[in-house]
Amino acid sequence: MATQSLDRNEISNLSFILNKPHQVTYAQRPKPTLSSPHDVIVAVNYTGICGSDVHYWNHGAIGHFVVKEPMVLGHESAGTIIEAGSQVKHLRPGDRVAIEPGYACRRCTDCRAGKYNLCEEMVFAATPPHHGTLTGLWASPADFCYKLPDSMSLQEGALVEPLAVAVHIVKQAAVQPGQSVVVMGAGPVGLLCAAVAKAYGASKVVSVDIVQSKLDFAMAFASTHTYLSRRVAPEENAKAIREQAGIPKGADVVIDASGAEASIQTSLHTVRVGGTYVQGGMGKNDITFPIMALCLKEVTARGSFRYGPGDYELAVDLVASGKVDIKKLVTTVVPFDQAEEAFKKVKEGEVIKILIAGPNEKK
Repeated sequence: MATQSLDRNEISNLSFILNKPHQVTYAQRPKPTLSSPHDVIVAVNYTGICGSDVHYWNHGAIGHFVVKEPMVLGHESAGTIIEAGSQVKHLRPGDRVAIEPGYACRRCTDCRAGKYNLCEEMVFAATPPHHGTLTGLWASPADFCYKLPDSMSLQEGALVEPLAVAVHIVKQAAVQPGQSVVVMGAGPVGLLCAAVAKAYGASKVVSVDIVQSKLDFAMAFASTHTYLSRRVAPEENAKAIREQAGIPKGADVVIDASGAEASIQTSLHTVRVGGTYVQGGMGKNDITFPIMALCLKEVTARGSFRYGPGDYELAVDLVASGKVDIKKLVTTVVPFDQAEEAFKKVKEGEVIKILIAGPNEKK
């Protein structure tokens, strides 16, 4: 924990900046200061790479979010508090925290209803025009930083963000003990959805993907069954999933963590009558959707976006209690000056999860 022994003046604020697709620079940025007595300054120790980060690096945009000015990437981070505002009571310098990378206005109808993830004024790291956490120092509202217990490492803390995404998805699905859950997609979020569903007491957790190596990992990580999807009609894949997993009438819950059209179609043919379907993966804006299956089965269908109240706390608890062994997802850790190489590895599918050490971490 190299940053703990450093004061603010000694800490580098070197940042990994995207100028345009595939063009990045490393540069020192002005060090952030406390803008509120309720804020903290965090020295970033580790940052994971999300698919959205790679998409910005590769394309310069996601939907209507377009990188028009140079932007610091990254939003899956953990770090060490180096400064706390006068009104911050639960954190102090030296505390290790998982950083929730987005904060809302706290005043709109959605925020007041406990759905701050839907706030139109959300300030979210590495989403234009806001800078991200692949930097030395990060300023944050203190209540969006979560103290890590002694049993958790900072590397595990950096993965709390994708775990919180999975927690929110499983909450949306209202998974109950004894239920069967099928998760479409065995990328990091899909794997974590499987792990959270298992922690919620699901008796069968089925991971589905098109890559056998991912399914092999899923089986060793949290799943009770796997299915290698074939290039056949969605109904055929759904039938095979049900048969292979021993759920002939379909799954109680199906979660799509891929966003792929064929996966979504298969999902609606896999869920049981009266079951629940949750869309967690993002794909094309418009797809061909089996609406008749949705209607005839009276399926409850829900979307899921980021995370909301209580999701980060539960994610930390799942790791601290040993119910989710999140460190198994980490393929490798690279120094800050190899950040671009890390992005390339994620794009090529060479890793499950790669962490980038902060610029102040000792080699």
